[in-house]
Amino acid sequence: MAAAASASFTGSLLKSNRISTNSPPITTAVRTVSFHTKTASSLHLPLTSSQCRSKLSLPSSGVKAQVATTEQASVESTQKVEAPVVIVTGASRGIGKAVALALGKAGCKVLVNYARSSKEAEEVCKEIEASGGEALTFGGDVSKEEEVASMIKTAVDAWGTVDVLVNNAGITRDGLMMRMKLSQWQEVIDLNLTGVFLCSCQNYDEEENGSHSHEGRIINIASVVGLVGNLGQANYSAAKAGVIGLTKTVAREYATRGITANAIAPGFISSDMTAKLGEDIEKNILKTIPLGRYGTPEEVAGLVEFLALNPAAAYMTGQVLTIDGGMVM
Repeated sequence: MAAAASASFTGSLLKSNRISTNSPPITTAVRTVSFHTKTASSLHLPLTSSQCRSKLSLPSSGVKAQVATTEQASVESTQKVEAPVVIVTGASRGIGKAVALALGKAGCKVLVNYARSSKEAEEVCKEIEASGGEALTFGGDVSKEEEVASMIKTAVDAWGTVDVLVNNAGITRDGLMMRMKLSQWQEVIDLNLTGVFLCSCQNYDEEENGSHSHEGRIINIASVVGLVGNLGQANYSAAKAGVIGLTKTVAREYATRGITANAIAPGFISSDMTAKLGEDIEKNILKTIPLGRYGTPEEVAGLVEFLALNPAAAYMTGQVLTIDGGMVM
């Protein structure tokens, strides 16, 4: 589950007394891949025939050396790639923070979106920059169309495009359905589901960013509760189930543009909230997890990094990948 997801899923199970121990994160080795390889023609670097002839006054050995050097430079420039531009929503803490850091350290240019935690978001940016990456923050509510448009524009103005979108922002307003207020339902649906819709539409709107054939990857952070439901989370479960359905539709509609869309459904993930739970509750929760522990934000981030950057993920789209220690099989 996302940062909010893990906390909410845990919180909703308090009544049924069910959680895990923290464990060291699993490190992943994923190479950065760009979706905007500059071709030699776009860089105007190939040596034309007229340019070659202009060098004929050189000694023959000099001509060969000159041509070989120029051809090598042309090949090398053709292989150069730009750092992928990434937007991570809800990136000031939890899973979103881990994702932003992982992608930033992998060489991406990262826009760190946040709703209220500006100080935490700035710290994430500083950490990315300290590792040699580029980052900027954007405070905005992804359930608001105009704020999403401004966020996309900020990334495009700074870096020219958006290659990867990670929809992670989410909130919880837990309570039994029979007592749930309409405002609790609507707030969760607006941010957790409509926010994903708005970001996905704005990001790849051809009229908005001037792009006609844009390769890219969308990764939506869903939750296992979107697959199996959960007591006290009618709103959250419905939103995450909606994210899964939306992901599959986006995958079908955007495939012709070379854009993939996949969802990740985390289970129990370590968070500030899980750290405060009592030993008895934790033991009961661990009984529901075959691996007998919580996941870590870094483990979820590793999966996001694979889907976002690894060439091996280029043929994956419309999939829902659970990362829950075997809880939902």
